[in-house]
Amino acid sequence: MMNKTNYVKAIEDFRRARRKADLLNIYERLRGKSRELLSYEETRKKLHGIEESKTELKEIPIDSIVGSVGRYIDFSRDFLPLKDASEQRWARVMEKATSLEGLPPIEVYKIGDAYFVLDGNHRVSVAKQLGSKFIEAYVTEVSSLAPLEPDTNPSDLIVKEEYTQFLEKTKIKNLRPESELILTCAGQYPILEEHIDVHRYFMGINQNREIPYEEAVAHWYDAVYRPIIDIIRSQGILRYFPGRTETDLYIWLSQHRAELEDSLGWNISIESAAIDLKEKQSPLKQTSRIASKIVDSLLPDSIESGPPPGQWREEIVGSGRKDTLFNDILVTISEEDKDWQALLQAIIIADREHSNLNGLHIVKDKEEIASEKSKRLEEEFNQLCNSHNIQGKFRIESGTIARIICERARLADLVISQLAHPPKTQLIARLGSGFRTMILRCPRPILAVPGEISQFSNPLLAYDGSPKAQEALFVSAYLTGKWRIPLSVITIDEKINAEKTQSRARAYLEQQGIPARYIVSHDKEPASVILRTVSDNDHDLIIIGGYGAAPIIETVLGSVVDKILNTSKVPILLCR
Repeated sequence: MMNKTNYVKAIEDFRRARRKADLLNIYERLRGKSRELLSYEETRKKLHGIEESKTELKEIPIDSIVGSVGRYIDFSRDFLPLKDASEQRWARVMEKATSLEGLPPIEVYKIGDAYFVLDGNHRVSVAKQLGSKFIEAYVTEVSSLAPLEPDTNPSDLIVKEEYTQFLEKTKIKNLRPESELILTCAGQYPILEEHIDVHRYFMGINQNREIPYEEAVAHWYDAVYRPIIDIIRSQGILRYFPGRTETDLYIWLSQHRAELEDSLGWNISIESAAIDLKEKQSPLKQTSRIASKIVDSLLPDSIESGPPPGQWREEIVGSGRKDTLFNDILVTISEEDKDWQALLQAIIIADREHSNLNGLHIVKDKEEIASEKSKRLEEEFNQLCNSHNIQGKFRIESGTIARIICERARLADLVISQLAHPPKTQLIARLGSGFRTMILRCPRPILAVPGEISQFSNPLLAYDGSPKAQEALFVSAYLTGKWRIPLSVITIDEKINAEKTQSRARAYLEQQGIPARYIVSHDKEPASVILRTVSDNDHDLIIIGGYGAAPIIETVLGSVVDKILNTSKVPILLCR
């Protein structure tokens, strides 16, 4: 028998729930969010679900109920009632739920981890209002290739449908059971299918046979998709794109790389493209990008400090790259470099490192890009690369030389430039030095070529224990270890700390199994000692950290680096 008091209270509960539903609907519309329940039939059809005959009685989490078979327009996603006509029935269910009689189990379909109510929508609504976390239900499983989660909304179903079609076509789950190719945006699965088709086409050309589709799918996953995912993981890029998946980033990174190569005409490694994607498009980097633009507008280039020491090394190590340190080389091409020393030096390194070699020539005005002089430079660049069996790519841009080089350097591992105009010793001249600005702001090591070309056969590391000297130590260890060349390490300190400072470099090199010759000096003129050591021992390369002090102090007082750049006849590798 119905308890009138409880029934009246249930009516009041219903009306509160209705008001709450209306308010939440307004709020969610303003946010552009959907609070609709999913239609079971629509969802099942999109996911090609197959109902099983077995039904099991169990407790299910109420928050995992996301839809209904026939009442998906009568309740909100939180199972708040949306129609006044439901008042009496809802109140009767509430009255029973709060009495000793209780409520019978509901009936649901289960797709993935989500449930759809077949019978018992009002019971679910009442249970939610009473704060219940679980409800008893007869559950019928519905099998589907694509997973369904409790937070799926109507717009997600388009993506789920595409995923189902992708799985049915590629059979990737059969071929690679561990694969999780989840996308968050509609229209992206056809792009994956296109990648597979292109891969299959080139497989057929390379192997001179018709490639079965499933073989192409498996090979694409192993040879193309997984290596890029490994780079995404090793660089930790996913954390810079909240709410996205690795497969989202696979597509974005592939597209970003293609756009870079198309716009620049260069060969861009996937590692460099990944770093650039993170810096340019990550929502989490937006604040730093804005801050950087503000700093650019307020401070002269000559006193900006650039990226922190070690950032480049961390990016390289994070990429998981093991075979080469200088995968992409950017060489600046200048009309003043009549003998092409910078390019010839770049060719030597590219040949040893099997690097991509990208040439960059910068002119003042856009009109000069298509000039005969620029065309002639490009022809000579290509001829020189071809004569050394190096595939180089050439690009001409207009603007401020140092700024453009620093921007493009992010796509490289090493910048090589002729040292035609080293920073001068006078204060005003230093402020206007483009090369000095490049050293300060460039995110990559710079190899300055003053005239002589080095075979990198006898390098000298100038080590003072500073953060940038640590980076120079890292590069020195790589070069001497991989190229099997001798290394000398010099530390100069007019005080008694030189031996102690150098011991850190010695410990690191010994740990790497790299023998070296160690030199200590207490001279007051480090630059003179370094240059004299180079001359006396026929060193053909100086490896040194970039400017160590704050840019303003360095500008006013000058530095050891400036003195070496002004005097050295052998290339100087400046690390940061």
